[in-house]
Amino acid sequence: MKHLAEFVKERRKEVNLTQEEFAERAGVALTVVRKIEQGKTNLNMDKVNLVLHMFGHELAPVNSKNMNE
Repeated sequence: MKHLAEFVKERRKEVNLTQEEFAERAGVALTVVRKIEQGKTNLNMDKVNLVLHMFGHELAPVNSKNMNE
């Protein structure tokens, strides 16, 4: 979660948005952005994807079986 937190925080700052402004544009609650940037682990994947969509990214489940190929 640390990498996700750093990614979101750095990208948000690059576009000069406060957490509140960013949350509004992403269509999520301010608490969602705060939790992501704090590296919390109990996040809703749909909400995380709304945030990541702002940067053209998305999280998806990974099949561990495919990782070993």
